[in-house]
This record gives sequence, C-alpha cells and structure tokens, in this order.
Amino acid sequence: MTIALAIHGGCGTLPKSEMTDAEWAEAKAHLAKSLRAGWAILAKGGSAVDAVEAAVVVMEDSAHFNAGHGAALNADGEHELDASIMDGATLAAGALCAVKRIRNPVTAAKALMRRGDPLLLTGPAGDAFAQAEGLDIVTNEHFSTERRRKNLASMKIRELVGTMAGASEAEKHGTVGAVARDQAGHLAAATSTGGYTNKPPGRVGDSPIIGAGTYARDGRCAVSGTGKGEYFIRYCVGHEIASLIGYAGLSLQEAAERAMAELTAHKIGAGLVAIGADGEIVAPYNSGGMYRGWVTPDGLVHVATHADVDMVGQA
Repeated sequence: MTIALAIHGGCGTLPKSEMTDAEWAEAKAHLAKSLRAGWAILAKGGSAVDAVEAAVVVMEDSAHFNAGHGAALNADGEHELDASIMDGATLAAGALCAVKRIRNPVTAAKALMRRGDPLLLTGPAGDAFAQAEGLDIVTNEHFSTERRRKNLASMKIRELVGTMAGASEAEKHGTVGAVARDQAGHLAAATSTGGYTNKPPGRVGDSPIIGAGTYARDGRCAVSGTGKGEYFIRYCVGHEIASLIGYAGLSLQEAAERAMAELTAHKIGAGLVAIGADGEIVAPYNSGGMYRGWVTPDGLVHVATHADVDMVGQA
C-alpha cells in the first residue's frame, strides 16, 4: 500500500528579504527533519496517527514556526497554545486549546484521543491533564523567541495607529500541521498553533476544532489548515473538503481548490495540506508563501517556503 506524508509550517511565511540565507536554510532543514521523523514511522509499518504526531513535534520544537517554541504572543504577552489530532480509521480525535505549559501540545492531544473521552480540554484543565500523563511540562517563557516579541511590539503599534490591516501574514499568525496515509490505508491529520499575534486572551482558532482546521476520514481525505481560524471554523474547511469528495464526487484537488476559493473570497491568507484516500497530496495556498513539504513514493523529500520547491534527498 502507498504511504504518504505532507506537512505545512503555516502560510505566514516571511518575505525572502526578512531572513538571511542561513535562516532560510535552517527553516527548510527543520521541515525536512519533520518529514523524516514522520516518514521513518510510516516506512516501518507504523500508524498514520503516530507519523503526524512525530512530524508536528519537530515543528513545535523549532523556533521557525508558530507552534510550541516559537509560538505567537497574545495581547497580555503570554502564549496560549492549541492543537488537535484525528484518526481517520475510527474518527477518534483529541484536542486542547489555550494551554500554557505543555511543551508538545500535539502529544497531549494524542494522549487525550487515546483516553477516548473527553475529546477537547481547555486552559488549566489541559495543562493538568498533560502533567498527570507524565508529559513534558515547561514554563510559558519556554515558547518565547525574540522574533515573536518583536512581532507583538509591532502589532501593538499598529493597533495604536490604526494600521492593523497592513500587517503581513507573518506578523499576524501561522500554524503547523501534518497529514499521512499508512501502509494499512488509514489516514490521520494533526495541527498545532500559537494562534495570532496580539490575540485576545482566551481566543481559540480552528486548529483544535475537528472539522475546521483538522479532519481525517478514511476513504476520503486528511486535512490540516493554516490561516485566519475564524473563517476555517465558519466554513468547516476540513469537513467540507471531505464532503465534496464523498458526496459531490470531486477529486481531492478539486475539493481543496473549491474550499480555498471560499477563503480567498474574504481576502485572507490561507493554505492547507491534504492527502487523499489513494495517497495523492495537495498543498494549495493563496499567500506570498507557505512553509510546506512532502515525501514522494520513492522516498524523496521535498520542501518549500515560497514558489520554488527543493528536493533535499532521501527520507
């Protein structure tokens, strides 16, 4: 059976001029590391669920992406993290939102999924659950980076002078996610984020909402999205793509393009990665760039930040 894996590191990609060549190379190296972590599990016959978790953990630990270490700061200067994971074979899912102390929220989401009930925990309850499970607990400061502190300061100034609409996608938000198909033909999706810079405390986006930013269903597709979460929630983007495939008979490409058109109509930066039942991969976006990558059936790793896609060797 064909195994497949795709990831995104958010559509809030910086203009090329805003990072050095060395920084861009490091970001791409972290994308490749994420893909290799997930692919290693799939290649050994492991589950799609374990593969997407492994891929997302790498990006949560990287300062280049808005999830885990490197997450955006809210209006109070704190990090509130959201994450979810879904098993396409059983429709089991786990999610956390507005947690502050879990090093890898996607791992906590998987632990919650394995528990079976409840599906979603928020804030202190989510942190307490992860601690009780023996997962890695850190201080909130662990998630901070100098770039995110500068982004918050910039957004505060924009708020004062009324230029919020002119903020770049990179200033505002970002997300990480992964989708996979394993040797048994099962699908899975996972998504993790720090939300958007200067967000109101307690705000929850689409990343932990099953059917919006994360969705997986065997026989149809697995989807992880990135962009303005409020619109992903309104349009139930992940479930919409699966429904267009299942009920309207659209291809994965057609369904993803139709869902993206709904988002583009609102002039918001958005993107997603999705895998079909047969292992087909799509990664559409409408912003200046999207951190993304995938592994082809022959095991070759491909990563990209803007239009050009680089092949960076074997998985």
